[in-house]
Order: sequence, then structure tokens, then C-alpha cells
Amino acid sequence: MSYVSRLDNTSYEIRPGFVDGMRVPGRFYVNPQLEKLVFGELELACERTSDGGGFLPAVKQIANVATLPGIVSGSLAMPDLHSGYGFAIGNVAAFDMDDPEAVVSPGGVGFDINCGVRLLRTNLTEADVGDKKELLAQTLFDHIPVGVGSQGIIPTTSASLCEALELGMDWSLRQGYAWPEDKEHCEEYGRMPGADASKVSARARKRGLPQLGTLGAGNHYAEIQVVDEIFDETAARKMGIDTVGQVVVMIHSGSRGLGHQVATDALQAMESAMARDKITVNDRQLACARISSPEGQDYLASMAAAANYAWVNRSSMTYLARQAFAKVFNSTPYDLDMHVIYDVSHNIAKIEDHVVNGVRRKLLVHRKGATRAFPPHHPMIPVDYQFIGQPVLVGGTMGTCSYLLLGTDTGMRETFGSTCHGAGRAQSRASARRTLDYQTVLNNLKAKGISIRVASPKLVTEEAPESYKDVTEVVDTCHEAGISRKCLKLRPIAVIKG
Repeated sequence: MSYVSRLDNTSYEIRPGFVDGMRVPGRFYVNPQLEKLVFGELELACERTSDGGGFLPAVKQIANVATLPGIVSGSLAMPDLHSGYGFAIGNVAAFDMDDPEAVVSPGGVGFDINCGVRLLRTNLTEADVGDKKELLAQTLFDHIPVGVGSQGIIPTTSASLCEALELGMDWSLRQGYAWPEDKEHCEEYGRMPGADASKVSARARKRGLPQLGTLGAGNHYAEIQVVDEIFDETAARKMGIDTVGQVVVMIHSGSRGLGHQVATDALQAMESAMARDKITVNDRQLACARISSPEGQDYLASMAAAANYAWVNRSSMTYLARQAFAKVFNSTPYDLDMHVIYDVSHNIAKIEDHVVNGVRRKLLVHRKGATRAFPPHHPMIPVDYQFIGQPVLVGGTMGTCSYLLLGTDTGMRETFGSTCHGAGRAQSRASARRTLDYQTVLNNLKAKGISIRVASPKLVTEEAPESYKDVTEVVDTCHEAGISRKCLKLRPIAVIKG
């Protein structure tokens, strides 16, 4: 532990030497409460290693990422960090596009490419929902296909899927599943440049074809929430939030089986590329390729297509959610003011301009379980948010609060404009299944007045609040560190899960 030291009340530094070959230091953001979980994971890994088995803890994964060719400034991790595949969940790393040795790594994006969150506002209040809450939850559950292997109701052919992969939300708009203004409140305007459907394997396309417009399972959800607290009234009004108790809808999902297959295909291709280009890594899960190599370029093109699929997926569910609300309230989505506040990505790699040591550089920024959080006046955020900064949607765990944060200049300088994405797991899914009872979890939600609809009740233990860190501690750490700032706190009143 001599290589790990606290920098301030919200962050630790991992100095070169913690693992062999570190090119830059590591840094992770945690407060005194969250650090116990991070170092507890590290201690557990050390104990298991001494027994001949084990896993790589997040702290070591952060350090291993710091060894990758072309990395700039440091390997960073947000307060919701925990062990992941190759990169830690919560890891952020940027690679110099002008460095011929710089790499792209699928492990720095994750298997659920462009897993993300979308928030819709309404002009309803909690009182308006009132005794319609159960009906609304059931109607939303009936409209949005959920669960493992769920199939969508959005008509899609092989040809139209390829169009969606390349056009993103432009496809949704053309098909009538999105409003023109939805794009304005979405990262990259809902369409990643460079997407090439021909780089997506036939197997990936086959997996994605029946799943468009589906929620999936795991930690994905659709929630009906109410505004519980407003920290910045001016910024809230810019987003159409006028009062505590206002009803919003949060949708959390990604690229489903298609994205998973894209990542799997790329990892296999990159193993041979590493042998050819003599790239060595500390962990084989950090399989990578030179950004400029055929494998690197193919992955970026297929990853962009999978990201577009995820935006189309969330747009399709937005359409279905709007229909569900319109049906229950005998109105129209427009009359209910169901506009998109924002849509953020959690697992993605993007080419961005950043100032490093006073010099503007073009970087490939990997964010895995982390959210872009650009500051006010940045050209890549919507015109109507220019004075407040980019909205950041931080989903809580099932039955706990969520937050809307805003990007800051400090975050732009320190973390390549990045912040947390959620609560972050505190125990594995297997451990949660062993220690928690699903009926108790469901009863606890009902006791809080939360309506719940789940396709697989016995899987809810994996996503119970006890399985995760305290999202408020995570958000407060980001706020105190200055890498993002609090704007809204949201409380769930109905949860839809797979």
C-alpha cells in the first residue's frame, strides 16, 4: 500500500510501481465511507490470491490500465468503481490519437455498449398519478418488453436494422418513433459518426434483430419517478422542471445482445492483433489494438453502430412509454409534455478534444461505467443547456433515489469531462442471491409505496439496494470533488424490471 496515498478528502493516487509498467499514475475518487468498500475488495482479492485463486480488484485494474500504450495523464476511476472485465467499472482513460502506439480496448467500453440512461419529463405531479399509479405501472410493463431474451414489438427487418445501426436516432425519427427535438437532448445527437453496419458480424445482427425496443434484464429498468429535491432552481427550469413532486420517467438500457456480440468479436480479433504487433498487457482481459490498425478501426466502426442501436432502442422505449402514459391519462404525449430532458451514455469510447498540460489534443476517451459531463459553454451540449452545463443522469438502485447532476469546468480539467454513472455494486450477483430473499426485497419496496413489476421476481435480489453502494455517497463525492454538481434528486414511485 506504499504506492497508494490519499490526495484529499475525495481522492486517492496510485503511483507508478504499484504494478509493473505503469506509464501514468492512477487516481480514484472516494470519500471516507466509500473507501472501505474499495479497500475491502482489494483485501479480499489478496486473500484469494494467497489461496491460489481470485479476481483482480478495481485498484489493481486501474493501475493495469495505466500501463496501456498511448494513455494520457492518468487512469481515473469514479466513486462507483468496482471490479470489472479488464477495466474497472467506473474507469476513464484517454489515449492520444496522434500517437501511433496508442490503443483502443473493448474492455474500456464494456460488453453492453452505450448502456445509458434517458430521462423524460411530464407536466404531471405525484398527486395527478394518485390512484392511477398501479394502473400506470402495469400499462408501462405491458407496453415495454422486459426480461432475459425479451423480443421487441418494433417492426424491424435485416435491411432496416442495418439502417438503424448507421443512422441511429435519425432512423427513429424517420420511422416516427422519435420527436425531432429528442435528438437535441442526446449525446452525439443520437448518432455516432463512423458507424459501419458491415463491420457488425452476422451473429451480432441476428442477436439484435428481435430485441429492438426491449429493456432486457440485470440492472436495466424503467422507473416512474418524482422530483424529490431541487438543488439548482434556475438549471431545473431550463430543463422544464418547475416543482418538487413533478413526475419524470427514467429508462436505463443499452445495446442488448448485439452490443455484447460486437465486444466479443472484437476481443477475439484483437488477441491476434496483439501477437502481430507485439503488444503485451498485464491482464489478458485488456486485449487491445492500435487505434490506427485494421482491428482498431473495425472495432470503432462496429462499436459506433452498436451505440446507435442503443439510442434507437431507448428511443423505441420512449415511444412506448409515451403511448402508455397517453393511454392511462386519456391524453397525448405532447399534451403531457413528455419531452426528453437528456440521454447519457455509460459505456462508450469517443474521439474528443481536451486540453492536456496547456495543449489541445485529440483523444480517444474510454468511459466504462462513467458518464460524460461537459461544462457550460461546451460546443457539444444543447443550446438550451449552454449556461448550465451538460445534464448527467445517475441512476440509483431498485427502490432508491436517483440524481441529475451537471458538468463542471473542474471535471473537464481533471477527468476529461467525466463523472459517476450510478451506485456501483457492493457485492456480486452470486453473493446477493445467496444472502437475500427475493420476497423480502419485494415487500420492502411495497412498504416504501413503490409499485413494482418484474418479469423474473427471483432475480430482483441481484439488484436489491443492499447489493449496491449508497448512491447519495457516490453523488456527494463527485459534488465535493467538483467534477459534477447536484441539480435534482429523484424518488421512484414505480419500477419496471426484467
